[in-house]
Amino acid sequence: MTDRAQTAQDDTADERRLLIETGVAARVAAIVEPALADLGFRLVRVKVSGLNGCTVQIMAERPDGTMTVEDCEAVSRALSPVLDLEDPIERAYNLEISSPGIDRPLVRAGDFSRWAGYEAKVETALPVDGRKRFRGVIRGVTDDAVVLDLPDVKDGAEPLVRLRLADLADARLVLTDALIREALRRGGSPQTGDSLPADADPSVDPQDGAGPRPNHLLHADKGARRQSRSDKSPRKPTTPRLKQKTSFKEE
Repeated sequence: MTDRAQTAQDDTADERRLLIETGVAARVAAIVEPALADLGFRLVRVKVSGLNGCTVQIMAERPDGTMTVEDCEAVSRALSPVLDLEDPIERAYNLEISSPGIDRPLVRAGDFSRWAGYEAKVETALPVDGRKRFRGVIRGVTDDAVVLDLPDVKDGAEPLVRLRLADLADARLVLTDALIREALRRGGSPQTGDSLPADADPSVDPQDGAGPRPNHLLHADKGARRQSRSDKSPRKPTTPRLKQKTSFKEE
């Protein structure tokens, strides 16, 4: 591990993730996380889905929460050869590099601290007071637990609930007007939009003036089994011939 990667792991802004992938996504995460750290980014999430045959989404950000289209391009260029070499997925797949977006996943203790005062949805692995799903305003993190202020408690009941960080199964911010304003003020969340085609200019917003765009997503074709990018032969749209198709998106 490089000194830069070690520094990124030790830095307070880059504390270890609480929510860890399983299966194929875990293999991808183990490959890309050190590479991202070398570039000065941190991994937010890896998600593997059946979208368009198979899609691997790698969500990343800088330690300050920012992630531009140019950052996504840089990450794509760095990760593509690494994934080609390690080959964690045997079949063809689409690769998406994206920012966390405004209604972002909360995967580190620091995420809850940084977004205190804003609403979140949290799911626990084990029931807490007979329930696993919670929605409330983040009040902070104390003693290895996130504190939520719940709006749906009965009269006279304690509105604050403590959820142990170690017991979290899923957590993300709830998209509200207040959150959008704050995210744009911080400059840490790009505005929402559709995926950019591989030959599109990422600096041009196809929906300019159409409102907020929550997440950057880049699409860039890469050869399956080292197939040349210059191959212009016809392709069936439902059967990707490329090993990877990278995409940028703003969430």
